[in-house]
Amino acid sequence: MLEAEIPAFVDDVIATGCDICAIGHDGYVVGDADLSDEEYEIARPKLARIKERYGDRDHLLREIAIYLCSLGRHHDPGSPPVN
Repeated sequence: MLEAEIPAFVDDVIATGCDICAIGHDGYVVGDADLSDEEYEIARPKLARIKERYGDRDHLLREIAIYLCSLGRHHDPGSPPVN
């Protein structure tokens, strides 16, 4: 994956119905565990296609996290949980 593809990658993940959120400034999570079983079964093949399309993203973890923070999609470790 190229750094220029980060916005499209994030948009594609969001379009599956999964939340994507930076954790601190060095990583991110895809919230597929938050989906119901039915929603997950719909999202699973879409997520697999995203993984295939964008390939390895490990070298861009920080850049993806920074982009997510710029969108307000972040959680800082140590902050109180949000209900």
